[in-house]
Amino acid sequence: MGSLAKDPAAAAEPPSQQEPGHAEHRAAVKRDYHHRIFVNRSLALEKIKCFGFDMDYTLAMYKSPDYEELAFELLLERLVCIGYPHEILQYKYDPTFPTRGLVFDALYGNLLKVDSHGNLLVCAHGFRFLKGAEIWNFYPNKFIQRDDTKRFRILNTLFNLTETYLFACLVDFFTNCSRYVNCDTGYKHGNLFMSFRSMFQDVREAMDHVHLSGCLKEKTLEKLEKYVVKDPRVPLLLSRMKEVGKVFLATNSGYNYTDEESQHHPWRSYFDLIVVDTRKPLFFAEGTVLRQVNTDTGKLRIGTYTGPLQHCAVYSGGSSDMVCDLLGVKGKDILYIGDHIFGDILKSKKRQGWRTFLVVPELAKELQVWTEKSELFEELRNLDVFLAELYQHLDSGSSERPDISSIKRRIQVWGPRVSPFPGQAARTTLSLGLPSSPAYSVNTSEPLCLGYPSHPIWAEKQGRAGKPLWKKGLRGTELQPLLLQKVTHEMDMCYGKMGSLFRCGSRQTLFANQLMRYADLYAASFINFLYYPFSYLFRAPPTLMPHESTVEHVRVEASEGGFLPGQQLPQPRPQKLRSIFQDPPEADEADN
Repeated sequence: MGSLAKDPAAAAEPPSQQEPGHAEHRAAVKRDYHHRIFVNRSLALEKIKCFGFDMDYTLAMYKSPDYEELAFELLLERLVCIGYPHEILQYKYDPTFPTRGLVFDALYGNLLKVDSHGNLLVCAHGFRFLKGAEIWNFYPNKFIQRDDTKRFRILNTLFNLTETYLFACLVDFFTNCSRYVNCDTGYKHGNLFMSFRSMFQDVREAMDHVHLSGCLKEKTLEKLEKYVVKDPRVPLLLSRMKEVGKVFLATNSGYNYTDEESQHHPWRSYFDLIVVDTRKPLFFAEGTVLRQVNTDTGKLRIGTYTGPLQHCAVYSGGSSDMVCDLLGVKGKDILYIGDHIFGDILKSKKRQGWRTFLVVPELAKELQVWTEKSELFEELRNLDVFLAELYQHLDSGSSERPDISSIKRRIQVWGPRVSPFPGQAARTTLSLGLPSSPAYSVNTSEPLCLGYPSHPIWAEKQGRAGKPLWKKGLRGTELQPLLLQKVTHEMDMCYGKMGSLFRCGSRQTLFANQLMRYADLYAASFINFLYYPFSYLFRAPPTLMPHESTVEHVRVEASEGGFLPGQQLPQPRPQKLRSIFQDPPEADEADN
């Protein structure tokens, strides 16, 4: 069997020749982060007997943003066909705006970024980000009931990216069009009323039409090289997987499209079983009738298939139970690889107990920001430590509150500069006296005034002076959250207009929570398996609870009189934000 060129890490000296406990050793054994597979639950790859694949955005990786632009144009054309104004055709897809995992509020038409508990992180109406007071008017306590699925619709898939951006475009258009009257739950035009709920339904039906009518598939196949990545490593990896286990394909796409899209021929020989038209997530429940496909004509054979597995045969429909029976495998024998957090990962995990691998193409950008903007992540941690220091020596008997005088002494003013915002006073750059502290921009038109015009939470319209947030007499406990919000926003903007897929500042998003809960492994591409042997042990890092990560260990030493408190052990390093990207430590066996 051939091998790929080794990473620089492979040239490092073996662990036995390095001093234990050194950070250098830990860094030396890590693979290049572009090739890494990340671990939520431990998995011994040698115990996997069967590898399953989804097709779209997994085996067939679409080129972004070209593919999303195509889908967006087809969606706009479909909406115009059903009566929407022709002016909406002027909108062009902007890949910097949408991110996966947003929630569309079908009552008020807002796009929401939330955490796993339903707490709001970001709120936008069209392309306008709402400020604190506006958010509270819509959502008391800045909280939503995620169980209300008729109102709050989660946009989790890569196909949802175009829908997400389209919702923002439609709200922006109707809000600013003089022909329509803005209402709380929609728009009025004469005697006609269009609710945000009906708008959502129109977009969803338009997306269904684009897929079911075949127009998106036809356009894709016409310019396959423009829209689909051709990676010569795919057949190499599939061949190696087939040497150590069985391989199957389960896709919602039809046979003809799958056959045309598969650029590696003879593609069917790489799989032991191929199932098309699976209708996931129904596939992981009761499923549908299993039928055999005539590969010469692409049509289905009459009747339900009840025979044994045939080599290079293609089937349609069926269920995950039928896949297990045909391949002679069960539950944890299978590692299923897909991009759909609900249709591929959650359902296969909860209903079948399969091991799961989530493909997250956005991870490449996330890791780039993570490595290049590490000082912003560190600043979030510094601000939390700073707040803790203010309270360190106070208890329930303390009547005083920390004031700003201690903060003033830690601020260094570097001098004024010209304001980049039209109509605003000159601004001054200042920096907290904290490690890696970035500069904060302040409005010098008022004493000690923190004005941040571009911040979605407290932004004022450009052309007006920034709202004074840092006034004389402001206490330290009030200043810290403002600085924290500023750093959070600056960090989020490195990812895009809606911020990171996984977090908002130090708070994880709903998508991140679902990924950690249901995906055993995840990476930017399944191709990363090429950089691991099939005997590899993916070991999850230990997850510490707050009382474990913040309290020091104490060594207890024995003596003739019993056990005496001894020297304190070094405090364990708190889990940092980078822990979700941590490479698993080596171990002897994996959890099942």
